[in-house]
Amino acid sequence: MASTLAVATVQGDANHGNDEDDDDAFGMFGGYASRPLSGMQRSTSAPAAAAKQPPQQLGIEITPSPIPSPRSSPARRRSSGTAAAPTERRPSGTSNADAHERRRSFIAEVFDWGKNWLIETDSKSLNSLSTQSQGSATGTGHSRKSSDTSQISVASGGSGGSTGSGGGGSQLQDPEEDLWGLWGRLVNDWETWNKKKSLQLKELVRKGIPHHFRGITWQLLCSAHNSPEKTKYAEYLRTTSACEKVIRRDIARTYPEHDFFKEKDGLGQESLFNVMKAYSLHDREVGYCQGSAFIVGLLLMQMPEEEAFAVLVKLMQDYRMREMFKPSMAELGLCMYQLECLIQEHLPDLHAHFTSQSFHTSMYASSWFLTIFSTTLPQPLACRVMDCFLVDGIEVIFRLGLACLTLGKEELFCMDMEGMLKYFQRDLPTKFETDPENYFNLAYSLRYNAKKMKKMEKEYTAMKTKEQEELVELKRLRTENRLLRQRIDCLEVESSALADRLIQGQVSRAEEAEHNFAIKRELAALRQHDGETSDALKGAQDKITKLTSMINENYSSRESSLAELMIKEEELHQKEELVKCLQEELVQVRLKTAEAEAIIRDLRARVQELEEEQKKSREATPNHSIAHLQEELIAVRLREAEANLALKDLRHRVQELTQLWTKHVNEQHRDKSGEAAKTDATSTPSKKLGGLLSWDRSNEAARLEEELMTTKLHETGAVAELKEARLKVMELETAVQVSTNQMKRQEEENKRLQESLDTAESAIRTLTSELKEHRRKYADLESQMKEEKMLARIREAEKSQSLAELTQKISSLEYKNQELVTEGEVSRVGADEDQVPRLQDKVAELKSEPLENT
Repeated sequence: MASTLAVATVQGDANHGNDEDDDDAFGMFGGYASRPLSGMQRSTSAPAAAAKQPPQQLGIEITPSPIPSPRSSPARRRSSGTAAAPTERRPSGTSNADAHERRRSFIAEVFDWGKNWLIETDSKSLNSLSTQSQGSATGTGHSRKSSDTSQISVASGGSGGSTGSGGGGSQLQDPEEDLWGLWGRLVNDWETWNKKKSLQLKELVRKGIPHHFRGITWQLLCSAHNSPEKTKYAEYLRTTSACEKVIRRDIARTYPEHDFFKEKDGLGQESLFNVMKAYSLHDREVGYCQGSAFIVGLLLMQMPEEEAFAVLVKLMQDYRMREMFKPSMAELGLCMYQLECLIQEHLPDLHAHFTSQSFHTSMYASSWFLTIFSTTLPQPLACRVMDCFLVDGIEVIFRLGLACLTLGKEELFCMDMEGMLKYFQRDLPTKFETDPENYFNLAYSLRYNAKKMKKMEKEYTAMKTKEQEELVELKRLRTENRLLRQRIDCLEVESSALADRLIQGQVSRAEEAEHNFAIKRELAALRQHDGETSDALKGAQDKITKLTSMINENYSSRESSLAELMIKEEELHQKEELVKCLQEELVQVRLKTAEAEAIIRDLRARVQELEEEQKKSREATPNHSIAHLQEELIAVRLREAEANLALKDLRHRVQELTQLWTKHVNEQHRDKSGEAAKTDATSTPSKKLGGLLSWDRSNEAARLEEELMTTKLHETGAVAELKEARLKVMELETAVQVSTNQMKRQEEENKRLQESLDTAESAIRTLTSELKEHRRKYADLESQMKEEKMLARIREAEKSQSLAELTQKISSLEYKNQELVTEGEVSRVGADEDQVPRLQDKVAELKSEPLENT
């Protein structure tokens, strides 16, 4: 159907007073499926030209902006030029209801005009009306019949055709054109069809909606044609959404191979972004989900943005899709459970195979429900699935899923998990596209029990409720467990703190007890010392008369105490020398440690140098002149032997060729001489003729011998080439042998270097162990020195204590000595009574001095 018409505006002038209203109505009807009538030519001479075209080539194509026919490709919907853009806006003064009424009326008029034009251009059925049509065209300026005349012509077309031609009547339109007309009437009278002929409407939709009518029919099926959501669309576009970045990121993944969407930041991607953004603002609970973009893309291929948004809202609200795209995706889990139960019921063997392969339903069927097969099937089939989905709802997804599994179960039985995934991704779309009617017929022939699905839904709800309760209980138990663990941790911390406090108390009490014990010991010592002092004083008072005899003893005891002090000083000096020796030994150990560290650093540097040398030796070719000369000598000898052998063969071959050639020349000479003699002897004509024949035979033999000689020469050349090739092979083998020898030498060198490296590493390990041993000894010496220092301090304290005791004894002895001297003086001057009080005071002072010293 490709003929060009220019008469559509004639009817438009007759039925509509405003051309702009006609264009706007047709533009709204077409959406992406047609072009606006802004480019139509208003001509009155076109009917005669159009009548010359056969009815099989009829089209609704307007010059220069053609209207696509029912058979045209879906890609024509988005053709350039004056095609309606997805973001086309209607005039603000026209309401949605008025626009749809105008659209329906205009569709009906277009199809009536198309039928009448078909009748006019059919030469068989309109012979009786040709004169009337010509007169009408001349008188009125257009060839458009009224609707009543068109109906009469169609009804009487069969009889008129048989009268004019003498044969049976023919069908005016093919089935596709009839279907197009039927859908035009259906869209025009949608309310009647939807209420009174709903079953017939469902059957028509299940068979597939013509793509020209999909845009308006989808809106009518979901009641989105008069949706109030369209008025909110512009406001949503002006608002900023929180999901814009995510939507921008995922737009390029939606239908990346489709012409309308593949251009980055193009018209298709912007339309898709606008609709997804508007819905994320309209339903903030759902927001944006990646799978919904494929549904929106499918809608945008059929209708403008506002209408696609309205249809999307209806799909979400009335077709259970909103629950499926919620963050919890509870509806998707329910669908997976129902589909699994249906597979178990209808295909138990396949269900068992899936279970054995751990192939869960969500691995292959989740995209069926989330995208309504738009990511699984090609675009035309996805559109047809959407047709059925808008009529039957989610039921068609279950039916088609079971049909796909039923028709592919034989292949699925032979596959593992990976193979089944590839089957659903690659093979299933191809098989579905090959025979879609088989899949749809099988899908609608399967048993689908709504009550059983409700029962499954209740079971799933009960199961999920139970799981939720268990989850809540598990959460509660986990919370209690966490609280108990926290309490346990707190108690452990408290117990550890109490234990620390208890230990510290015990330690402090032990220290206090030790301190008290030391104080008690000191107190007892002081008491004992006090008692001893008092006893000594009493003894001194008793033995004042014996001081003269005891002076010598005191002198001797004083000398002995001085000797003891000298001994103790000598011991202290020895201990100081021991400490010095230990310090010197410590210094020597530290020096040895420093030397060991220096040796380790030198060894590491040496190892690094060896590694660099090894690396250089690996990179550079080893210079083994003797081995290289030997290898070259071997190679030269081999080549010489090969050349000699080849030379001998060639000489032998040349000799054979020379002999053959000599033999050939001699035989030829003998033949020629014999023939000449015979010719001279008998020169009859017959003999001459025989001679000529024999000469020909001899020439033939000579030619054959020459060819044989040539062949042998070629053979000799080939043999020479073969020898040359063998010589090259020998040279290559020699080179390989030389390379192999070099590789062996390099391997030996590498082994030697590796051994030296291992030796160095072992030496490093030995030195490291020695260093550790020296450090350990150094630590032991330090601990010993600390112990010795503590002991020395203790000894010093003991010495100071003994020294204090000796000093006290010396002072007491001096006191006794002074007392004796004083008593002697008193005895010498006993007569002088005036000095007695003074001497008594001096004695009292001397008595008080020991008490102060203690």
